[in-house]
Amino acid sequence: MSEYLGIPQIEEMAVEMPGAYGDWPFGDTAPWAPLWVRVKTPTMTAKGPIFCQLFELRGVPTVSFACDREHGELYRAMFPDVVVRGYHCPPVLQPFVNTMSLDGSVPDDVLLEMLDHAFEAVLAKLPKKHQREIEALVETA
Repeated sequence: MSEYLGIPQIEEMAVEMPGAYGDWPFGDTAPWAPLWVRVKTPTMTAKGPIFCQLFELRGVPTVSFACDREHGELYRAMFPDVVVRGYHCPPVLQPFVNTMSLDGSVPDDVLLEMLDHAFEAVLAKLPKKHQREIEALVETA
């Protein structure tokens, strides 16, 4: 058993966030199948924005977290060449996504901080109506 957070642990925490759910864009049967964790409210008709992506990159467990530009730059400066701009993102989105290997090079407490920030960053971009729906889910939990 590893000494640091891996894909199963981050997945478990991410999907427990209010309104969050896992989405396997290419099906969940392949061992390499990426998991996108999205947030959605009961009244949203679309799938909802992604705040966390879990996948293997060249056999290494990897995560991408949504972020605002300032936090993205902060984490990339704190962990140069470890936390990088969003892998497999269009260039216009790269400043708003950080990607890193889940190999212990980023401490667990920082990964959890990044997960929380990813959720908050995505919520902040939702219309106020949907933000209130998520807040209501928190209050009833």
